[in-house]
Amino acid sequence: MNKIIAIQGAEGSNHHKVARDFYGTKIHLKECMSFDVLVESLIDKSTDIGIMALENTIAGSIIPNYALIDKNNLHIIGEEYLNIHHHLMCLKGQKIEDIKEVWSHPMALQQCKVFFKKYPHIKLVEDVDTAEVAKRISKENLVGIAAIAPKIAAEIFNLAIIEDGIQTIKDNSTRFVIVQTSLPNNGIDEINKASLKFQLSHKRGSLAAVLNVLSDCKMSLTKIQSLPVIDTPWKYSFFVDVTFDAYTDYEKAKAILEIMAEEFKVLGTYKNGRK
Repeated sequence: MNKIIAIQGAEGSNHHKVARDFYGTKIHLKECMSFDVLVESLIDKSTDIGIMALENTIAGSIIPNYALIDKNNLHIIGEEYLNIHHHLMCLKGQKIEDIKEVWSHPMALQQCKVFFKKYPHIKLVEDVDTAEVAKRISKENLVGIAAIAPKIAAEIFNLAIIEDGIQTIKDNSTRFVIVQTSLPNNGIDEINKASLKFQLSHKRGSLAAVLNVLSDCKMSLTKIQSLPVIDTPWKYSFFVDVTFDAYTDYEKAKAILEIMAEEFKVLGTYKNGRK
């Protein structure tokens, strides 16, 4: 594959793992330290595909990313649900008793605080990115420093995992979407999920009417998220994900919603990532 894939974060991150799961290990990566930079790389054609986290079972929806996808007319071409596991890693030959400081992203540190109560001698230090810290430990040969990062980072940077799965809440999953600026070539026989956006008139029952249409057309609603419409107080856009068995049912629902909604947009049609 010769396409360049933009990921949020560094090599060895969960975004990198999703890129490898989708496209294999022989890929060209562009590391982006923010989702805004990632989207800019797609718009200016320096990258071809982007990997974006969209929601997490603990933190909820990453609302700015919905707006980024919509505003920049990106197309969702696929998705993946990834179980998030935090691992403690350091240079080989060390034990946890040898670790003086643990560096990682603030969210990773927060999700592992209970584990570190058993090790009061360890200082927790906030840093910019989980995988980038792992890379720095390896490159600079930092003794006595550990990182909280995905297992893929230990593999890439030749670090030892001294504690597995140290997150407090064990069932932690993130949904990632694969986006691009051009329309996908997904075959109809592969498509069983759609991401849609619509606005409705401010009338009683307008949203209920849309939900009834989805139900009548055999759509299963898996997500609904509202965002305020900028410069229009108390008006909202609705972002929904639906799954279906028959593409003809989706086409029927889409045709009706295009008539009912004040504004209607398909953000993507793709294969459901839930196994």
